[in-house]
Amino acid sequence: MVTPPILDNKSPSSPSIFLPSALLREARRQKNLPAAEVPAVCILDPDGDIVRTLRKRGKTRRFADWPCYHTELDTFALAGQEVGIIGRVVGAAFAVLVAEELFASGCRLLVSLTSAGQIVASGPPPYFVIIDRALRDEGTSYHYATPAEFAEADPRLVETAEKASPKGGPRVVVGATWTTDAPFRETAEAIEAARNKGILGVEMEAAALYAFARSAGVPLLCLAHITNTMGRDGADFEKGEADGTEDALRVLESMIDALCREAARAKDSAS
Repeated sequence: MVTPPILDNKSPSSPSIFLPSALLREARRQKNLPAAEVPAVCILDPDGDIVRTLRKRGKTRRFADWPCYHTELDTFALAGQEVGIIGRVVGAAFAVLVAEELFASGCRLLVSLTSAGQIVASGPPPYFVIIDRALRDEGTSYHYATPAEFAEADPRLVETAEKASPKGGPRVVVGATWTTDAPFRETAEAIEAARNKGILGVEMEAAALYAFARSAGVPLLCLAHITNTMGRDGADFEKGEADGTEDALRVLESMIDALCREAARAKDSAS
């Protein structure tokens, strides 16, 4: 029996020859950019709705020294500090590429908030899920972790985020998602299998981001905004006011504030 290439010749514990620091170094050289640290807290916004709305409102500032070849980094004020945000980082491989570059550039906490399709209902969409584990139905995670069914979040981050969920809404639940590389291959059989595992939603990044985070030992939390039933019902894909930005920012602000406070307490205790 032939081993599938995605599982063959993988040594997750071995160091990589090609490093994000090398790519960033050469990008800075080619673009004549200084070495500059990104904000300590950064957000991935795969849909791009948050960063687009903030730009439209004049709330963001372009981080001109971000050397990434593929993305733009904006900054804005949230939870009493300047945070970074990158839009349209869609899919497992792209999300991890950018996450690697952010942590190599001074990021200390990364939060990803992506839209997702509903599997097991926790009420009518839209609402948010703090992802505590993600089914590894994508390819990137197998480069960072040995084969397993799920990639797990750091339970301390999940617990802190859950306790910080905004009182009175938006609605936030904790649970598992299914990470896929092929959103247009969500067949009835695959959906039923995910439902039987108690999976709340389907998205495209979390499993790979969690596998990377465990491998690199960095703090990273994934959230899903359940916004649709994969087009099976009318008036689907509705996020709410301003494409869901108001609700998303409220959730992000409360959770990022709590996560940063918890990190500061842990640092003080260790010193």
